[in-house]
Amino acid sequence: MTEDTNQTGQTGQTDDTQHTDRADAGAPSRRSLLGWGGAGLALGAAAAGGAVAMARSDSGDDVVPAGATGAAVAFHGAHQAGIATGVQDRLHFAAFDVKTDDREEFVTLLKEWTKAAARMTAGHAVGEGAFGGLAEAPPDDTGEALGLKPSRLTLTIGFGPSLFEKYGDAFGLTGKRPKALVDLPKFPGDNLDPARGGGDLCVQACADDPQVAVHAIRNLARIGFGKVAIRWSQLGFGKTSSTTPEAQTPRNLMGFKDGTRNISGTDGKALAEHVWVGAKDGPDWMVGGSYLVARRIRMHIETWDRTSLQEQEDIFGRDKGEGAAVGKAKERDEPFLRAMKPDAHVRLAHPRSNGGATILRRGYSFTDGTDGLGRLDAGLFFLAYQRDVRKGFIPVQRSLAASDALNEYIQHVGSAVFAIPPGVRDTNDWWGRALFTGKA
Repeated sequence: MTEDTNQTGQTGQTDDTQHTDRADAGAPSRRSLLGWGGAGLALGAAAAGGAVAMARSDSGDDVVPAGATGAAVAFHGAHQAGIATGVQDRLHFAAFDVKTDDREEFVTLLKEWTKAAARMTAGHAVGEGAFGGLAEAPPDDTGEALGLKPSRLTLTIGFGPSLFEKYGDAFGLTGKRPKALVDLPKFPGDNLDPARGGGDLCVQACADDPQVAVHAIRNLARIGFGKVAIRWSQLGFGKTSSTTPEAQTPRNLMGFKDGTRNISGTDGKALAEHVWVGAKDGPDWMVGGSYLVARRIRMHIETWDRTSLQEQEDIFGRDKGEGAAVGKAKERDEPFLRAMKPDAHVRLAHPRSNGGATILRRGYSFTDGTDGLGRLDAGLFFLAYQRDVRKGFIPVQRSLAASDALNEYIQHVGSAVFAIPPGVRDTNDWWGRALFTGKA
């Protein structure tokens, strides 16, 4: 659950598409409502399968990364934002159960969610906003994000196996479940809580401001009231992996650098090979999409903190300061796997140890109080995107679960898998349209 290419406990990122949402251009933005000036929205530089959102500085001359300005990440494009997008600082992830068997009602919800998501990611309030409407009616927007920048908010939707199994006939989804959307096997050491796993739908909200991310999930849940209900959710902080190679590698709660060799969000070849569903993979409605595995990994922090530095480094196969592999001087030096102990995490997680299996990691740290015994309920909320779960997460986790020395200090307590459809192409498109209409 740290750094090298696969490790079950990492993340990945960098920006996706750059087609700004012009449909809402005339609507009042959070900027115009409170008059904050400065950076403009999303100017993009397209790059191999993605783009890095940029914005003008106050001088109007320099172009600076969007993360430094709170600018918007484009919602529309071939792939959903929030996968190859540069990883933001905060996460609110929610899994939903469907509460209606009315197909048209569910499709209408997806369209309403798409419209709301496009507005929120652009920095606009939902619908007519949080105030100024009929005093006798609830406002369209909950209001807690008024005055806040878009903060690179991305919203990414996915469909779980249970949606196809429970609503196949009612929603016309019979036979449409992708073969790659498999139920994960039980791995050795798993202690999964059903209340922290599964779900018919998921929405991943990532932003640099936690209130912006929470606002997005809250409003989608409000719009879906009576049709969907949150099954479980997870807040995350401190990204534990990056798809921005030039950025400093983040550290997990064990203090080790995480995601040193993660897929770069601008590496179009690697994304096409390992992340995006191809035309020959099937089904047609998933082309340009991906598959997500979410795992809640509890860390036994107190035990780890009493472990010697040498043992910690042997467990990972990297030194704690620089992050260099055993026998190497620099973090990004190519690791010599056989110099590591046979049960070292990096050695077991590396693609060369798993037939080339490679995943894009996009995880976050979490702390959720205590376990009732005076120990922190803390760890890693692991998010992994891949072209095929059977060729990505499953072989890597089988290897790790069997003999990873890190297993003494961690336990997988929550799990879910979702099909992530391709992006919303324009203002006439909506989340899941190809699945429900049969038209790509």
